[in-house]
Amino acid sequence: MAPHQRSEAKPPAGQDLPCGADLLAWRQRQLALGGRAADLDWLIDLGGGLPWTALQSLRLDPSASVRLSQSLDGLEQLWRRHLSTAEPLQYLVGLCPWRDLQLLVAPGVLIPRQETELLVELALAVREGDPPQLWADLGTGSGCIARALAQAWPLSRGLAVELSPGAIAIAQENLRANLQAKQVELLQGSWWEPLRPWWGQLEVVVANPPYIPTAVWADLEPVVREHEPITALDGGADGLEALRAIAVDAKAALAPGGWLFVEHHHDQSTAVQALLADHGLGEVTAHPDLEGTSRFVAVRRPLP
Repeated sequence: MAPHQRSEAKPPAGQDLPCGADLLAWRQRQLALGGRAADLDWLIDLGGGLPWTALQSLRLDPSASVRLSQSLDGLEQLWRRHLSTAEPLQYLVGLCPWRDLQLLVAPGVLIPRQETELLVELALAVREGDPPQLWADLGTGSGCIARALAQAWPLSRGLAVELSPGAIAIAQENLRANLQAKQVELLQGSWWEPLRPWWGQLEVVVANPPYIPTAVWADLEPVVREHEPITALDGGADGLEALRAIAVDAKAALAPGGWLFVEHHHDQSTAVQALLADHGLGEVTAHPDLEGTSRFVAVRRPLP
């Protein structure tokens, strides 16, 4: 987890420290307990209100005064809890920076990943200068993708589908911020089913379904396996269960010429492309993630 860099607005009122040297010494004591420096710096940033760039500047001027939005005792309790239970810091703080957004997250909701930002970019690129009238996000989770698309397409209507009631509650909060009423409608259910009234009208659809094979999920690090929702991660024996369900009805649900963008496991590109093509979708294209690995597939419903 890289420290989140953002503008250095003044943090809210909190605990004053005599100088930056005190914070740097506290930081060294916490790292002696274990964990990664990048994760602790993230906690100081999002949990303490001190941006990463400001923390770095203290090394040049350790006598500078520091103001935190949470006491060092409070931050230490969160850090020790993270080390002892492997709970994600995003859950402990309740926030996750993603793209240019700051999202609410909580146990039961998948923590947005940096790679998934590219799924948004693919959708935006294919309709650059021509926003769709109607788009959908399948398995919205925290609502991160839906929020980003709604922000980019303020005059378009969005439909965000999610099965988990707990995730819907979080998504509702994330979508409420700075969005017009009814700009995005949340629908509870599985994949395409809640969207039946709009089948044949969906111009752009994005999906980040569970795609990790069960055996791979069982070997994930405890911070993921023991705390993030299995229903958002485990894609069955081969990781393709959800992707099969999405492929079956994709042609019927998409508008003629409509696009579907899906994220998948790092070794599933060939299988996902074939699966979608077998269900009547065309212009099948693989796209790479941040490391150059094929991680996304774009397909289109053929025009009449």
